Amino acid sequence: MRWSSGSVRRAPELALAALLAVAAGSAAADLAFVTCQNGNALSVLDLETGAETARWSVPGKPAGVAVGPDGTVYTVVPDARTVRRHGPGGKVLAEAVLDGGPMGAALDADRSRLYVSDWYNARLWVLEAETLKVITELPAGAAPAGLALSPDGALLAAAERDADRVSLYDAETMTLARRVPVGTRPFGLGFAPDGRLFVGNVGSNDVTVIDPTSGARLATLAVGDRPYGVAFAAGRAFVSNQYAGTVSVIALDTLEPLAELAVGDYPEGIAATSDGRIAVANWFDNTLSLIDARSLEVVAELDTADGPRAFGAFILATGD
Repeated sequence: MRWSSGSVRRAPELALAALLAVAAGSAAADLAFVTCQNGNALSVLDLETGAETARWSVPGKPAGVAVGPDGTVYTVVPDARTVRRHGPGGKVLAEAVLDGGPMGAALDADRSRLYVSDWYNARLWVLEAETLKVITELPAGAAPAGLALSPDGALLAAAERDADRVSLYDAETMTLARRVPVGTRPFGLGFAPDGRLFVGNVGSNDVTVIDPTSGARLATLAVGDRPYGVAFAAGRAFVSNQYAGTVSVIALDTLEPLAELAVGDYPEGIAATSDGRIAVANWFDNTLSLIDARSLEVVAELDTADGPRAFGAFILATGD
């Protein structure tokens, strides 16, 4: 089901309807695992009912996150230089304290690897996904932030904020494949379903579109103020704009702008659900906005713990 407007806290009758739908036997809903930096917590949200079903304690101001297909959750805590692997209920199953500034994360579940960017030391860590032991390190440009794995698992992309470029690595051999200049201060990035790479440049207020195989820059697209993250659904790209409090929508076939949607204050982490919605974490509002990717309407606003960042792949698809 989808809400038509408003939020759970402002429209309790909508939450009740959702609960009744679940009780009637609807498919399990996607879950959002939202790292909340100010609250030293992770909010677990049921995206069908809109309820926060759990709140995990994650000391040290968590920001980065990656969720595996089996429900394993990884959190990245820059202030404490710590990466954790969480099992059911938030139990910490493994923990690594890294000598640097861990920031972004991307999970390669097929190879049992977790990639983590080191903001301070121009490198990426490659960790064993279960134990979080360091397998190797990859060289990167200055201040690497967002990481993403291509849909076919062949390439790892890293946005290097202070180098104004993206590095692409062969995920099988863990070697550098190519480097591509982009806009000013790239931070978040994501691969579209067709394999193109979209990079949000917070310093130049645009998105660079790249063919990752050749390294060709295909387009530079103007978006809102301080673009942070990118997600894809319904043949469209969605870009969260921190300073604008909006999400820019771009048609994937033509790369034409379609809309700029108002969400909460200081939107950051953004990801697609399995049922055609886009979830956006609003850091200053302590909310998660849900957008219908087809109608381009904000259909719900869910409460989180204090300071939601959700920098990474934070959605677990549990439905059909």
